[in-house]
Amino acid sequence: MSNEKEKNISEDEEIREEEMSPEASGAAADTDAAEDPAVTAEGSQADEKPEKEEKEKGKLFRNIRAEKAEKELKAKEEQLASLTDRLQRQMAEFDNYRKRTEKEKAAQFDMGARDVVLKILPIVDSFERGLAGLSEEQKAEPFAAGMDKVYKQLIKQLDDLDVKPIEALGQTFDANLHYAVMHEEVEGEGENVVTAELQKGYTMKGTVIRYSMVKVAN
Repeated sequence: MSNEKEKNISEDEEIREEEMSPEASGAAADTDAAEDPAVTAEGSQADEKPEKEEKEKGKLFRNIRAEKAEKELKAKEEQLASLTDRLQRQMAEFDNYRKRTEKEKAAQFDMGARDVVLKILPIVDSFERGLAGLSEEQKAEPFAAGMDKVYKQLIKQLDDLDVKPIEALGQTFDANLHYAVMHEEVEGEGENVVTAELQKGYTMKGTVIRYSMVKVAN
């Protein structure tokens, strides 16, 4: 009987020693901490903090990339606007150059045509003097008829080049159209009236290329 009591006492002591051991105390503390809501909440907040920081960093990086992209887009738009303006200026300059070149070519053509017309006009004068000296019977002859046809062809070509004769006889003297080589007293005529045309004058495209040589009444 005493042996059983001693045995029970020994077992109780062993149980108390195990409960008092550091391992048992740590396990109990861990169990208590796990069961404590405050400790659990602090652990959750500690886990959420790095995740929140990562999200904020990601948002910051996205904003930086967006600002960079916006700046690059603005720079591209400014560059495009500058290139467009330069292109428009070059196109305008080229158009002005083209118009100026065409005008110069037209002026050169007119000048060349004028020189040719001035060389043809004496031939026209000869035709007119020759035909004017023929009688009506002579004009009916084939040779005179042929000369008249050639003369009309010349006049047609001059007309196509916008070469027009200047009206002189009976007109008031105009220094812009007429060249007075003689003055004479003519009864019944007003002053500065052209009484005779010695050489016919012509204009080309509205510009005088040869003045009319005339007599003028005083």
